[in-house]
Amino acid sequence: MFARTNNSMTFLTIVCVFFCFFLSPVTLRLKSIKNIQKITKSMKMVSAAKYSRAERSLKSARVYGTSAMALYEKAEIKAPEDKNKHVIIGVSSDRGLCGAIHSSVAKAIKSEIAKLSGAGKEVMIVNVGDKLRGLLYRTHGKHILINCKEVGRKPPTFTDASVIATELLDSGYEFDQGSIIYNRFRSVISYKTDEKPLFSIDTVASSENMGIYDDIDADVLRNYQEFALVNIIYFGMKESTTSEQSARMTAMDGASKNASEIIEKLTMTFNRTRQAVITKELIEIISGAAAL
Repeated sequence: MFARTNNSMTFLTIVCVFFCFFLSPVTLRLKSIKNIQKITKSMKMVSAAKYSRAERSLKSARVYGTSAMALYEKAEIKAPEDKNKHVIIGVSSDRGLCGAIHSSVAKAIKSEIAKLSGAGKEVMIVNVGDKLRGLLYRTHGKHILINCKEVGRKPPTFTDASVIATELLDSGYEFDQGSIIYNRFRSVISYKTDEKPLFSIDTVASSENMGIYDDIDADVLRNYQEFALVNIIYFGMKESTTSEQSARMTAMDGASKNASEIIEKLTMTFNRTRQAVITKELIEIISGAAAL
C-alpha cells in the first residue's frame, strides 16, 4: 500500500516537473503564436475593408492623373538637356507590414538618383510618407528636400495633395523637370512601381509645341501647371494607397497561414513529448510494482 502511494506521488512529481521545465516553454510559444495569429487575422480584415474603399475611389482618381498628363503627352513636352535641376516625388506611407511596397519605391528612387547624379544633374527628393524617409535618410539624406508625415492613416484626399504641392512650390527649389515614383495598382495580388514625368512652368512655356494652343497667357499656364501638379500627386497617392492595402491584406493572410502551420507543428510536438514521458513513467511504475 505504502509502495503504491509512493509510486503515485513519484509519478505525479515527475509529471509536474516535466510540465514546468520542458513543456512550459512550448506552451508559452503556442500561446504567443496564437495571439499573433489573432492580430494578423484582424489586420487582414481591416485591410480588406480599406482595400475595398480604396479600389472604388481609385477609378475617379485615375481620371485626374491621366487628364493632367495628357497635355505633356499631346504637346510632347521635353526638358532641354542643359537643364540640371531635377525633383523626385516618392509616394509611400507611415505604416508597414505590407511587404516590399515601400522598399520598391526607395529602390527606384536610389536608381534614379544614381543615374541623374552621374549625368551631372542636381536631384532633390520629396518624401510622401515616413517609411520612405527612413529608407532614404541614411544613404541619401543630402538629397531630401521635404518630408511629409501622417500619410496612410486615412485615405488620401485632394487637400492632402494640395498641401504637398504647395510645400514643393514654396520650398524655393526651382526644378526644371522631375518625376513621381509610386506603386501602380494592377490587381489584388499585383502592383508595379511606376514613374510619371513632371515639368516646371518655365519648361512647359518654352516648349516648341505649346504654340499650337492659342490664347494661353502666363497666368493661365501657371494656374494649370499648379493644378496639374496637384492632380498627379493625388493620382499617385491613390494608386499607392490601393496597392498598399492589397499588399498588406496579402501579407497578413500569408502570416496567418504560417502561424497556423507553426501552431499545428508545436501542438503535435507538445502532445508527442507529453505522451512519451507519461508512458515511460507508467512503465517504470508498473515494473517496480510488479517487482515488489
